[in-house]
Amino acid sequence: VQLQASGGGLVEAGGSLRLSCAASGRINSARAVAWFRQAPGREREFVAAIKWSGGHTYYANSVKGRFTISRNNAKTTMYLQMNSLKPEDTAVYYCAAAMHAIVSSFSSSGAYEYWGQGTQVTVSS
Repeated sequence: VQLQASGGGLVEAGGSLRLSCAASGRINSARAVAWFRQAPGREREFVAAIKWSGGHTYYANSVKGRFTISRNNAKTTMYLQMNSLKPEDTAVYYCAAAMHAIVSSFSSSGAYEYWGQGTQVTVSS
């Protein structure tokens, strides 16, 4: 599985960005594809996940109601629509794919075998 994240940038607080994650290889065998983020000096944290076959979505409390995860019908690209951005959303955002995870582990970075290279999101106050 190969993952390529894009769409990051600099935006003012309250603004919006849409991240994309292009997936190839055995992506159709994935159980879930997710976004994580890592700010300087902090651990990588879960943002959102989508069950790759059924499309069910899962969110961290910190982004619920502001971010929306989705995928295209061809299951080749995942998106993260980020609205009402806050300075604390500033981080490098990574997409990841889990081939064997169960729902209860979707928020754990250790459940994901494949990772994209990351895209920087910076929200100015």
